[in-house]
Amino acid sequence: MLNEFKAFIARGNVMDLAVGVIIGGAFGGIVKSLVDDIIMPVVGAVFGGFDFSNYFIALSHNVNAPSLAAARAQGAVFAYGSFLTVLINFLILAWIIFLMVKGVNTLSEQVKRKEEAANVAAPPPADVALLTEIRDLLAKRPAV
Repeated sequence: MLNEFKAFIARGNVMDLAVGVIIGGAFGGIVKSLVDDIIMPVVGAVFGGFDFSNYFIALSHNVNAPSLAAARAQGAVFAYGSFLTVLINFLILAWIIFLMVKGVNTLSEQVKRKEEAANVAAPPPADVALLTEIRDLLAKRPAV
């Protein structure tokens, strides 16, 4: 069973998945920083300084705090602002991934076209074409 497990782990798909998860985690950090530090401040400035993260509805009469963190300490809250922030982050992330995949697909199509153009065989030189024609004519000639 140990040998089977080693063979399973050594397969390319498992290693590719592990690399994908690690790179995905690192990419997630980059995108989170892009959204939190660059895009959301611009969105907040455009919409008059909105900070979606502190929007909530108190579900308990004991909650009277102005910030979400303090309100959560006082009781149950419906934190729709956090949800809006996560939703916007998701849409931005999905858009960025879409643009990346589209760019990679465009590049791969260009490379494929260049390879196809390079693989198109150039016509043979005139002497080779002539020799080929002579060979074909001799092959059609009746045997003596």
